[in-house]
Amino acid sequence: MRPHTAHATYPTPAERLRSIITAAHSMTVVADGHQQEVHTLDGAGAMGRVHLHDPAEPFGPGHAVPRVPVRLELTDIAPTPLRDRLRARVTLSGLVAAPYDPQSTDSTCMRFGQAVLEDAGGRTYVTLEQLQSAEPDPMASCEASMLHHLVADHAELVTLLLRLVEPRVKRGLVRTLPLAMDRYGITLRLEYAATQRDVRLPFPTPLNEVDQAGVQIHALLTAARRCSHSRLPA
Repeated sequence: MRPHTAHATYPTPAERLRSIITAAHSMTVVADGHQQEVHTLDGAGAMGRVHLHDPAEPFGPGHAVPRVPVRLELTDIAPTPLRDRLRARVTLSGLVAAPYDPQSTDSTCMRFGQAVLEDAGGRTYVTLEQLQSAEPDPMASCEASMLHHLVADHAELVTLLLRLVEPRVKRGLVRTLPLAMDRYGITLRLEYAATQRDVRLPFPTPLNEVDQAGVQIHALLTAARRCSHSRLPA
């Protein structure tokens, strides 16, 4: 687990992957030649339905040897009305003892093969050890509602946060919306006529729990007000 220091401004790939899995409301399961959509994750995320098993450890007595390849596919979609809302794709693959049953409420044991995170930065492979040691982001389950609230009820604060962005980046800017929020900061999506750019605004210190979000956001807004005279929107 990575220490949550003021020097960390982005979640690690393992933290992002774990958070996406935890907050997921649905996933696609590809197994035994069939593709199935699973929408009943019951707030437990994908790991509430699939248990990742270390491939180096044998299944316990009474468990069939896993032979059926299975792949779990999850997408991370921005909750705000951006042009391109896809933030990341997650793929977990491995072996199960029998074809996956989407109607079952029991957790399926899957022998871990690989975990892949694909986003704007490229493709990253995450080991089982990294995934198991990473903590889900405390903002993962409430990020969507908080960003919806920010856009719908406090759009002026998004404009205020824009003052923290370099003036040259704001030339030709058409629209700004929050793209993401996690324990390390807020990401703004800057949309231009034919392109877009994401800008990271790190919190002074990372969050350890959701209740700390208000204080950290207030700190960013205070910093934005202080630089209002030198960084007015272009």
